[in-house]
Amino acid sequence: MKLTILGGGGFRVPLVHEAVATAATGLTVDEIALHDVDPERLATISAVIEEQGARLAAGGRAAALPRLIATTDLREAVAGADFVFSAVRVGGAEARTIDERVALGLGLLGQETIGPGGLAYALRTLPVALEIARTISELAPSAWTINFTNPAGIVTEAMRSVLGDRVVGICDTPIGLVRRVGRLLDADLVAGECGAEVDYVGLNHLGWLRSVRLEGTERLPGLLADDDALEEIEEARLIGKDWVRADGALPNEYLFYYLHTDDAIERITGAATTRGEFLAKQQGDFYLAAAEADGRGAGAGGSAGHADTVGGAVEAGSADGAGGTGGAGHADSCCTSPLALWRETLHEREATYMAESRDEERREEDVAGGGYQEVAMRLMTALATGRPERMILDVGNIAAGREDAPASERIVPELPADCVLEVLCEVDGEGVHPLPIGPVEIGRLGMMSTLRAAERRILEAATTGSREAAWQGFSTHPLVSSPELGRRLLEGYEAGHPQIAALFSGR
Repeated sequence: MKLTILGGGGFRVPLVHEAVATAATGLTVDEIALHDVDPERLATISAVIEEQGARLAAGGRAAALPRLIATTDLREAVAGADFVFSAVRVGGAEARTIDERVALGLGLLGQETIGPGGLAYALRTLPVALEIARTISELAPSAWTINFTNPAGIVTEAMRSVLGDRVVGICDTPIGLVRRVGRLLDADLVAGECGAEVDYVGLNHLGWLRSVRLEGTERLPGLLADDDALEEIEEARLIGKDWVRADGALPNEYLFYYLHTDDAIERITGAATTRGEFLAKQQGDFYLAAAEADGRGAGAGGSAGHADTVGGAVEAGSADGAGGTGGAGHADSCCTSPLALWRETLHEREATYMAESRDEERREEDVAGGGYQEVAMRLMTALATGRPERMILDVGNIAAGREDAPASERIVPELPADCVLEVLCEVDGEGVHPLPIGPVEIGRLGMMSTLRAAERRILEAATTGSREAAWQGFSTHPLVSSPELGRRLLEGYEAGHPQIAALFSGR
């Protein structure tokens, strides 16, 4: 079995390798092909993985070490793949800083996937994602593609236009929320223990847990009424216990940016650096130090055309033995291995995730927990072996090819048939099967439809080169809602991003 990882020089790729090498889900992978457009970053992550594999084998933890291939040739990487993990970041971490700063300069939210920064990220990423989808369709038509690339909802929606149901988007934040609730109820809600029924619905980074039933009894209202229980749920602490109680649902943590926008902007602008600037420096230091430790001299600290992180926005998950709180660029890096540097950097990265939304350090139990690599491996294993799994995934509102079926057969009848939603699904050897949900309330439906309408204008701009569509997308985003600000955003992103300027150069 061949697994291809696009964005293979990304920082979090070793987490995937560890899950594969230890057969964490019982699945054996024969070959991992790493693809990246930056050969130095690719060499650094390959060195980390090779050392990790040797240590896993020496410690008796390696079930079967896969062959490792690293290449800058997309076609070579994809050819014959059984599964493709797409985790690309067009422009690297440096481009993220431009996404953030242009928006902040106009008094708007500067964040990776939420607000105008997310639209800029999509605008330069969607052409690349579509090219990847076409390459997979040509060279690995039977492969399942698991999309980590953010903004995951609209990127997955675009790739579905080429790959249909064989591309699925994943995010670990909704599963993290459901697991926190499950710990309080002493049941694995995702797995369906105690007859668990879970109603989670939304778009990627805009969703809500609306119902939890155990043995036929609704349990969510009791949790919402219990302050001690809400104190154990990270999302309730972030967004406010009174609010989640009044709303009658537990939100995805990214709702913080919609419900506390002014506070988020104030915190981001009050910090010494944006999250993107922090990661650009941290990663740059790591890649330089790891290259030196690997004997390759000055490594790659600059942007990678496709790579940054696996999963992009959400820095979640942890490696075995990860520890420390410092960055990677230490004076003694010449005497430290690439793997040790990677582990040290990882923990700092995870612990500071969404720092602008917190008044306290992140709790260790929230730093830990599966992450993207676990979700992806469980999904991959269910599809490959037929062993059923339940997980929250980004899927089409109705199966590909059934877009003309009655609206009543869609997951959310009020939304377009080809809209990608985030809901609980059952996965087996036959594919991904969304589970039924209750009717979506008009307020939530309005938030979902307004956001996706703006994202679809950005998709139109990315595929047609229409500057007018891009202007409309930025202007109508719910955190912008201004044609004048939309125009200034587009001008700022054109000036800052060559990829975006090139889209409109012929018009």
